[in-house]
Amino acid sequence: MALTIGALAGDSSDARVQKAYRFQQGGWTYVHLEGSPSEVGYQHGYLLAAEVQDAFAAIKLFDVHQSGKDWEFFRTTARQMLWPHIDREYQQELQGIADGVKAKGVNLDVWDIVALNAFEEVPDYYLPWLAKQQKTAKNPKLKAPGNCSAFIATGSMTKDHQIVIAHNNWTSYLAGARWVIIFDIQPQHGNRILMDGFPGVITSDDDFGINSAGMMISETTITQFEGWDPKGKPEFMRSRKAMQYANSIDDYVRIIKEGNNGGYANDWLLGDRKTGEIAYLELGLKNTPLWRSKDGYFVSSNFARDPKVIKEETTFDPADASSSPNARRARWEGLMKEAKGKIDVSMAQQFLADHVDSFEKKEQADERSLCGHVDASPRGVKEWGWNDYNPGGAVQGKAADSGMAAKMSFVARAGHPCGQDFLAADFLERHPEYSWQKPLLRDMKAGPWTVFTAGQKENQ
Repeated sequence: MALTIGALAGDSSDARVQKAYRFQQGGWTYVHLEGSPSEVGYQHGYLLAAEVQDAFAAIKLFDVHQSGKDWEFFRTTARQMLWPHIDREYQQELQGIADGVKAKGVNLDVWDIVALNAFEEVPDYYLPWLAKQQKTAKNPKLKAPGNCSAFIATGSMTKDHQIVIAHNNWTSYLAGARWVIIFDIQPQHGNRILMDGFPGVITSDDDFGINSAGMMISETTITQFEGWDPKGKPEFMRSRKAMQYANSIDDYVRIIKEGNNGGYANDWLLGDRKTGEIAYLELGLKNTPLWRSKDGYFVSSNFARDPKVIKEETTFDPADASSSPNARRARWEGLMKEAKGKIDVSMAQQFLADHVDSFEKKEQADERSLCGHVDASPRGVKEWGWNDYNPGGAVQGKAADSGMAAKMSFVARAGHPCGQDFLAADFLERHPEYSWQKPLLRDMKAGPWTVFTAGQKENQ
């Protein structure tokens, strides 16, 4: 589906999209959204209609294949379980996205959009919980995956004694090749947001963002987490609300914990450029320990840190040095030790591109390297239910420091942070067992590291 020129620069015939615009840069699509919740949603759906339609098809293919459930199951879950627990503001934004794509001829409704927004939490958290409740063997053994490598550092750890934060998103290449939106959102209420994101989704979802109150935010997923509260608020809403309304670390922690449903359980890396303080929130359902520092660092690569979280809420083995989360943790700790006092954004970019396998003690792009290439691994990642040569890994990277955050800016690279390209046809020829993805699996070409800033226009 081709987008009209009017959709690219705001359509003068529709007042709702006059302040919105989009452009392409460095392999990313930058989208500026502004106004009331329904206006922001409508602009999102209207300007990204083609991308939303394409991303929806990829997620639907993946979720239906992995879960054994038809798409109607996900729509019903969205309508009956999730929608009643979504704040009115975000209900309006989600409905706006549905209205926006419909105006461009895309046949999706609000339940499709809500289910799309929940693509991290329903298949990997609700469905395993549901299988336990029903005590049925029919449900496939879905596992909460661990996506992402990240760190945050401050004080004597960094070159300028300010905060440095960096993150690369690990996911399927099916989703990852499409996870290339930069959202600049100026909402009617709360803080302005600059974040990376996925078409049709109201939160970053991998999650990396900066807000106009100086908050610097990221996370990585807790591997093999188990837990769900059907009466809780969807994680995709809580994470968006926290990014929009948090003015401090305390604010963020309070908002993300309010109505916690256990979905998409993450270790949150938080920084406040105003104070130089950083924090690490391990957001389980039963346990939510918080660590803080004004002089130090936190690293994260999908390992649970707190003994109670590990014991009570995961099946994760912290002693297995060969596992992806633990091997990457060891590499992170080694890098932090070596880099003390020297860490800046340029070094952060190098970390995100790192190919050292700390278990085998050699340079080798695989499931244990910070820049993940699980498609190159004969082991896959058993903890996540990823089979050998699974087409997934690090699909993009972002980094910023306090100075950049003050300007509402960060640097990002689409595709593998190391710069390698993933070529779908070559991969499928070698691994026909993944041919079910062939209709929608596409090349993931690495772009250049590119600086993005809130309010920027094309060619700036």
